[in-house]
Amino acid sequence: MAKTRPGVSAPKLKAGKKDLHSYTIRGTNKIVRVGDCVLMRPSDIGNPPYVARVEKIESDNRNNVKVRVRWYYLPEESLGGRRQFHGAKELFLSDHYDVQSAQTVEGKCIVHSFKNYTKLENVGAEDYYWRFEYKAATGAFTPDRVAVYCKCEMMILWFNVRVARIGMTIEEAKMLEHFVCFECSEDDFKQFQNGFHASPVSDAKVGL
Repeated sequence: MAKTRPGVSAPKLKAGKKDLHSYTIRGTNKIVRVGDCVLMRPSDIGNPPYVARVEKIESDNRNNVKVRVRWYYLPEESLGGRRQFHGAKELFLSDHYDVQSAQTVEGKCIVHSFKNYTKLENVGAEDYYWRFEYKAATGAFTPDRVAVYCKCEMMILWFNVRVARIGMTIEEAKMLEHFVCFECSEDDFKQFQNGFHASPVSDAKVGL
């Protein structure tokens, strides 16, 4: 059963169903529990799986199992689409709930907070992160802004990848008070690169 479009009411759970504590994904030994994040089969073969958080697991008298989920949206699915400061593994926690057959659950994943995600030593295929809640009907975000270092809205996670190319560590990057990215000003960047070692330690937050 495919993910429904934003604004379409999810089918309601019928009375007389039995609540389950867990569900084993078909063909695997992976156990899904309420609160877990899962990968769900998309309607179009070849597309990446949908990501959702399991809110409830229920079965009927024929042992048909359904899961009530809260969808995570990709930036591409949101109003305004993907922007430069969205990370490759970023998701938005939406207010869009749905009921799906448990047979559409393909696997499990982990959706980290942004702060915890930046602390991962290795990012696996099952690792995602979120930092915004998204209202599917209106396209509104909470919070409606993020801390950035550059006027082009390049955010700190992308910046962390870039600083490795100029010989800076993440710890040194966190001590910086200002940053101008490569695309915005090559001259400003050269000045920044030559002077960053002399920059005072700043207590400013870096968006983590």
